[in-house]
Amino acid sequence: MLFSVARLTAILPGMPATLSTRTQSAAEVTAFYDAHRTVRQYVTAEDGSPLPLPADHLEAILHAAQRAPTDATAQLYSLVRLTRPEVREQMVTLTTNAHIATASEAFVVCADVRRVVRVLEVTGQTPGHWPAIAVHFGIGDAVMAGTNLLTAAEMLGYQGCWIGGVMNGLDGIIDLLELPPGVLPFAALTIGRSAEDTPHRPRVPRPLVIHTDTYNNGTDEEIRDAVDIMNPIASRKGQPGDWARLMGAYFAVEGGMEGREPRLVAALKRQGMWSGEG
Repeated sequence: MLFSVARLTAILPGMPATLSTRTQSAAEVTAFYDAHRTVRQYVTAEDGSPLPLPADHLEAILHAAQRAPTDATAQLYSLVRLTRPEVREQMVTLTTNAHIATASEAFVVCADVRRVVRVLEVTGQTPGHWPAIAVHFGIGDAVMAGTNLLTAAEMLGYQGCWIGGVMNGLDGIIDLLELPPGVLPFAALTIGRSAEDTPHRPRVPRPLVIHTDTYNNGTDEEIRDAVDIMNPIASRKGQPGDWARLMGAYFAVEGGMEGREPRLVAALKRQGMWSGEG
């Protein structure tokens, strides 16, 4: 449906009739994203406690999160902001990520279909049964909101870290944060002033990631070249990196992801978001 300017102004009172154009040069955009770093060590207060963000900075990043795109206007996500030291410490244990305790801000980013179900119930409608859709669009909405939050933080001079380690302690996190059915932790996200000098990380060559019209599976040689390009990301303590070995530790037989799989399936079942058999 197309809306006229007058119609939009009526729907959103207080909004300008036209929005100012936001313009950056291609070089500025490239430089901004090249400055992205994954940071786990943050500037803290003298006693080692988290250094709070200024109120207007916190407001800006939360505003950015809520302005993220969403499917069907449903906003199928929730962010749980971690503020109490004891909650953060328990999250450190559950995720095995110590920087949750010291970051200026820490969040758990969740897929959330609970709220839209509540909207239907409160307005006298019967919620349907769509667990696969819940996971599909809920995680999509959650990722977009979290990405908006992190990008806004980087615009303000902060850096952050997505934490997949929530998969290590899903059951405990659901209990700790009192997450009802329909809400699934996807990842944690920390934000703060960087206290470390982290290197620029390579990326897989574009032809293997950006496809034109049809999928490019990549030749064996192209895959080997990609591994060579990515090897520095796996370097530790000055030793040469082996990215394929790192990927194997996560995704090969008996790798970390196989260990996480049963925990995720159990959490999906517990939260009423499992669409498989059994």
